[in-house]
Amino acid sequence: MKARLLPMLVALAAFMPSAARAQDATVTYKSLSLDVALEAARAALSDCQKRGFQVAVAVVDRFGTPQIMLRDRFAGPHTPPTATGKAWTAATFRTSTLELSGISQPGMAQAGLRHLPNVVMIGGGVPVEAGGSIVGAIGVSGAPGGDADEACARAGIAAVQDKLDF
Repeated sequence: MKARLLPMLVALAAFMPSAARAQDATVTYKSLSLDVALEAARAALSDCQKRGFQVAVAVVDRFGTPQIMLRDRFAGPHTPPTATGKAWTAATFRTSTLELSGISQPGMAQAGLRHLPNVVMIGGGVPVEAGGSIVGAIGVSGAPGGDADEACARAGIAAVQDKLDF
């Protein structure tokens, strides 16, 4: 019995390191589902409309790839690309664009961030977190000021927060 068991144990031991290497070769991550992204965008748009603002709302995945774009029919033509840029910036820098705007003013150590391609350093882009990880970001453009855009973005996140907490 022991003689037959030894070859099996040797084979099993040889397999274990390759299984561990295979597991280290891939990653698993979470990202916003399309339904939750749409719900957040609708909530942000609705919040802005209640405040009397005509805006565009963009939601991107954790890598900054656009998932959703909603535009109030009276929002300016510049608002969709600006909202998308804010969301992309928040996702890729993993912080709100309002905060980034504050730390990247001319003469500050982070001022160079403003000159990177596709970066939009205007308030209104907010990362979406779930379980301690960034799962996407939402950007709003068209309200009278970045702080108002950010308030609408945060309202969109708040509307889906119960779905994000796990």
